[in-house]
Amino acid sequence: MPHVELAPVSRVGTSPEPWWKGATIYQIYPRSFADTDGDGIGDLKGIAERLDHVASLGVDCIWISPFYTSPMRDFGYDVADYCGVDPIFGTLADFDAVVARAHALGLKVIIDQVYSHTSDQHPWFIESRSSRGNPRADWYVWADPKSDGSPPNNWQSVFGGPSWTWDARREQYYHHNFLKEQPQLNCRLPAVQEALLDITRFWLDRGVDGFRFDAINFMMHDPALTDNPPVENPAKRTRPFDFQHHIHNQSQPEIALFLERLRSVVDSYGDRFALAEVGGEQALKEMHEYTEGPRRLHSAYGFDFLYADQLTPQIVAQAAQHWPDRDGVGWPSWAFENHDAPRAISRWVAPDHADQFARTKMLLLGSLRGSIILFQGEELGLTQVDVPFERLQDPEAIANWPQTLSRDGVRTPMPWHADRPAHGFTSGEPWLPFGPDHAELAVDRQSADPTSMLAFTRSVIALRSRTPALRWGSLDVNEAGPQLLVFERTYGSQTVRCTFNLSDTEAPLRRHNGAMMTTGPVLADALGPYAALIEEIS
Repeated sequence: MPHVELAPVSRVGTSPEPWWKGATIYQIYPRSFADTDGDGIGDLKGIAERLDHVASLGVDCIWISPFYTSPMRDFGYDVADYCGVDPIFGTLADFDAVVARAHALGLKVIIDQVYSHTSDQHPWFIESRSSRGNPRADWYVWADPKSDGSPPNNWQSVFGGPSWTWDARREQYYHHNFLKEQPQLNCRLPAVQEALLDITRFWLDRGVDGFRFDAINFMMHDPALTDNPPVENPAKRTRPFDFQHHIHNQSQPEIALFLERLRSVVDSYGDRFALAEVGGEQALKEMHEYTEGPRRLHSAYGFDFLYADQLTPQIVAQAAQHWPDRDGVGWPSWAFENHDAPRAISRWVAPDHADQFARTKMLLLGSLRGSIILFQGEELGLTQVDVPFERLQDPEAIANWPQTLSRDGVRTPMPWHADRPAHGFTSGEPWLPFGPDHAELAVDRQSADPTSMLAFTRSVIALRSRTPALRWGSLDVNEAGPQLLVFERTYGSQTVRCTFNLSDTEAPLRRHNGAMMTTGPVLADALGPYAALIEEIS
């Protein structure tokens, strides 16, 4: 799909802002990035070998999803050793090599930390469940049954069914917001907090530049174990979890106080970055709380776009306006795709507009105020894969089949070479299948095409990096109608106008003369379907 690109204005010399502010972050899902030992599962050596590709995009940072020792019931988000590397992925030395290679290429490195729960194979839990009197007996959330033997309250698990599992050794239930193999840590306990802060220091000592804190608003529960209230007149739901307001099993006010301790540790290592993932009904309120002022986390992101079934001017405008450029208000981060959410290009547009839309979507992400996150393969325009039931790996997808677009469909391997076996991802059998269109989207094929989606992505990131208004500026919405989204970004004396037609029909346009980048047909008085125009107006 052709596009018109004019040279970006280059005004950024020595940055007046911290590196993470306005940064472009590239998420790597290790199982699916690159495999070097032929077992069909990606590994740390594969990441190190393929970082040249990531650096060529012009991004500032990589975020590596869990690679820790784990039984892989939730593919690494069930941690059995916070300070160890699972043999599937390699060794601590392999991780150190990734950090060294990334830093040599000018890339920062942030890693996932999962502090709300562990694996049931973690030594802490093995000890905790052994008796009611051991030194870690209260490191997890344990409760006696009701008089009839049923669970202590009505809390439900994200992955389906009650969030309580009976343990005969203690004759008690333990709490888990996710799988029963992911018992909930009692993060109110000072000893648990100290242990988590020690883990933070361990990875900072190894040279990481920051963290993405997974499901951070699940860290603490109401110790009174109060029942959650029901959702009145719920629409169709796929999980019992959706029938409740999650007031008491998560989102406790004391979480923010722990985040201040966490930020203090991170800051003690200098120029580091702390990013929260926050979902749920109170996500916006909690994201603001968790990033308020200089003592809490640097940034947070939620699910404004990740689970949206369409992309409209109103959705984008509302999300942007929730984060005004005002003292005391935190810095947002944004993602259109990640390892938990289906590919945006498959959610938001019909196939006949997919090529054009992929470019406009990328330019929109690159124009938002905040830090932005690309998920591996997004730079290629990868589509969601329809993984057949017999190939599913994701426990959530298996439990809710066929009512959800599975997380497996976005976690499929990176296609590096169009014509090699397994598209160059592995010499063995990939753990998940490729999509039928992924060969034509492979890195080697797109690298040879100056009009490819990959080339366009590089141009967008370069534009953002070189344009202070796009990287750091304020955002003011001018229009959010049925078709057009128009906003202005201002930093210092520079103002950039961003106009997006998010519909499948032509839209009227009033344009200026300072065009910096376009996608699709841009006429004197009209913007084509799913087309965009970035202009410098002062």
